[in-house]
Amino acid sequence: MARVAVIGAGFVGLSCAWWLMRDGHRVTLFDAQGPGEGASYGNAGTFANYACIPVNNPDVFRNLPRFLFSSTSPLRIRWRDTPMLAPWLARFLLAATSRRYELSARALAHMLSRAFEGYREMLSANGLGAFVRERECLYLYSSTASFEAAQPSLALRRSLGVQFDTLERDGIGQLEPRLAPLFERGTLFGGSWFLSDPRGFLRMLHASLLERGMEYRQVEIESVATEARAVRLMDTAGAAHDVERAIVCAGSRSGRFARQCGDAVPLGTERGYHVRFPGTSDLISRPCGWAERGFYMTPMEGGIRAAGTVELARHEAGKNADLLRLLTKSAQAALPGLPEPDSDWLGFRPSLPDGLPVVGPSSRTPNVIYAFGHQHLGVTLGGVTGSVVADLVAGRESPLDLTPYSPRRF
Repeated sequence: MARVAVIGAGFVGLSCAWWLMRDGHRVTLFDAQGPGEGASYGNAGTFANYACIPVNNPDVFRNLPRFLFSSTSPLRIRWRDTPMLAPWLARFLLAATSRRYELSARALAHMLSRAFEGYREMLSANGLGAFVRERECLYLYSSTASFEAAQPSLALRRSLGVQFDTLERDGIGQLEPRLAPLFERGTLFGGSWFLSDPRGFLRMLHASLLERGMEYRQVEIESVATEARAVRLMDTAGAAHDVERAIVCAGSRSGRFARQCGDAVPLGTERGYHVRFPGTSDLISRPCGWAERGFYMTPMEGGIRAAGTVELARHEAGKNADLLRLLTKSAQAALPGLPEPDSDWLGFRPSLPDGLPVVGPSSRTPNVIYAFGHQHLGVTLGGVTGSVVADLVAGRESPLDLTPYSPRRF
């Protein structure tokens, strides 16, 4: 069995570690922040097996004026950062054409169809099922026009095997009576569920892996260098860590490691936000998303988390107070019983212009395997990505065609 380094302790990294250890490999996990931090902490916690529609779809062009100028737009661009963002934005818009968007949707649906299999054994073997809440996600439209505009994407979802029911105003009220009567239509996605505490889930998974013999190094990796039969990791303190295989799943920091291994992957960052409303988890029973405002309200331990929106800006830029206000006021409009939030958060989603992750070996050597760029789907696709990585390390044929996720597609 191989000595394998896993860089990153989020949903993807810890799932990779679980599957690799299942095969008997000796795994060392590297992450300076600790398990369940970063984007793996602050997300909406949804197992979104229905989310095969990329953010960059043809609706982007129709909605561009609203996205750019409306005060309620869930998408923001910091204009002073546009020169830096321009190459990624150009690729993003090219991928939003009908043909490319449908190819991405099919590739996402292919991976999502196996998403639960990636978690099934993990959930039963580690007591992690205690964090799972089996309530389907509800997506809401506050106008009939928005619902009608969504029909092409809903039809594409259905054609790709996504199961959902359509609800009218009365049905929404019966399902979630505390919601304000703002919503004309809704979709309820079958087979979806959510986590009551994403970080708690990952901390328990991390602890169980340590008990089984995983090593953990709380250091930041600076570089990945490949040799004929080995990989050398250098941390920021100058220490070297030699392994036989390395798995790169470091979220928004992964692009640097890919370049070091010969792949110029155009990894960008979507800045996402959340606010928490303490002591309110009994107001709704499931994740409720507001389509026009681009966020979910999820009842978690400690309160409802309103999470979502997309901001394109420099990684170093501070929090956008307007987006935090939008999340707060939108959630309070949808759920009139919400108090003022007691905390807020900014995180960084690793995003590729075509909306697909990078999963597969580096161009330079099969000893380095990439597993990053899951955008809004790290929670959902963590398990299946880990199983694919284990297959690649073992030399087994993957049940997934990995061509759409190749680093060489760019």
